[in-house]
Amino acid sequence: MRYRRLGKSNIPVSEIGFGAWSIALDWWGKKMDDDYAVKMLKRAYDLGINFFDTADIYGKGRSERLIARAFKDMRDEVVISTKFGYDIYSSVEQIGHGELPQRFDAKYVRYALERSLERLESNYVDVYNLHNPKMYAVMHDPLFLALEQLRSEGRIRHYGVALGPAIGWRDEGVYAMEKRKITALQTVYNILEQEPARQFFPYARARDVGVLVRVPDASGVLTGKLTVNTNLDKNDHRSFRKRAWVEEASKRLEVLKPMADARGWSMQELAIKFILSEQSVSSVLPTITSIEELDAYVSISDGKYLSSDELRIMNEMYDKDFIMLQSIQ
Repeated sequence: MRYRRLGKSNIPVSEIGFGAWSIALDWWGKKMDDDYAVKMLKRAYDLGINFFDTADIYGKGRSERLIARAFKDMRDEVVISTKFGYDIYSSVEQIGHGELPQRFDAKYVRYALERSLERLESNYVDVYNLHNPKMYAVMHDPLFLALEQLRSEGRIRHYGVALGPAIGWRDEGVYAMEKRKITALQTVYNILEQEPARQFFPYARARDVGVLVRVPDASGVLTGKLTVNTNLDKNDHRSFRKRAWVEEASKRLEVLKPMADARGWSMQELAIKFILSEQSVSSVLPTITSIEELDAYVSISDGKYLSSDELRIMNEMYDKDFIMLQSIQ
């Protein structure tokens, strides 16, 4: 496993991180029991993964509790990033993948952090992220004053923004990097969905913000796990993908396969190595649902990535043909 500095921090994070939503939710077609989830987390650590990204809303705290169980008495050996913003403490129940009401006021951020720290059995969080913030949140000065206060108290080491829930949110991301002292920005980025992430990279480099990438395999299209013939459970998060998008995206694999073959890589390797070829990316967060998947992803972090010429060719491919995919989201 190779490591990179997380933005302006002095924190080294593994190039492959562990996105811990999969251990607490069945939104990827698989429900995991606690023992297997803890086994996966421990295996990830043994393989060199030190960066674990979670959120209070993942299983309403379940993901955070599992991380605490897996790394009991090892707090300083792992880097934990969690998120806040959805009011999981109200009486409103989440239906399906629908969003809960959000709160980003200064009082709530402190309350939410204390609850997360209790579940994580820790007295600090390495990175505390606004979860899917809208523009009003990133423009809310009292919120960021509160985050700075929490940092001065040692309750958080750094803070950032996790953009979503769908791809996009360019204005929020640019504003946060330009106007706020964020250390990390999480966004969707993959070979088939490069915007707006490509617009974020120059800002991230200039302001030393570490980019964290989710959905690196385009929901499984780039690895062949999602095709037009895939039968998805109603709870599967990938069901939001339009059939027309899956059909068009699948056709692009024929264009990409020769490049993977030329390097002796699988499509999964090409997908991850393409992302790691961008210098402002600190860590990639694939959705991992088994130890076998975990082993395969970890093996990709080897420093042998795309050359500048290969990146240029892939960017030209995107500009010429792939960009239309984002118009049919």
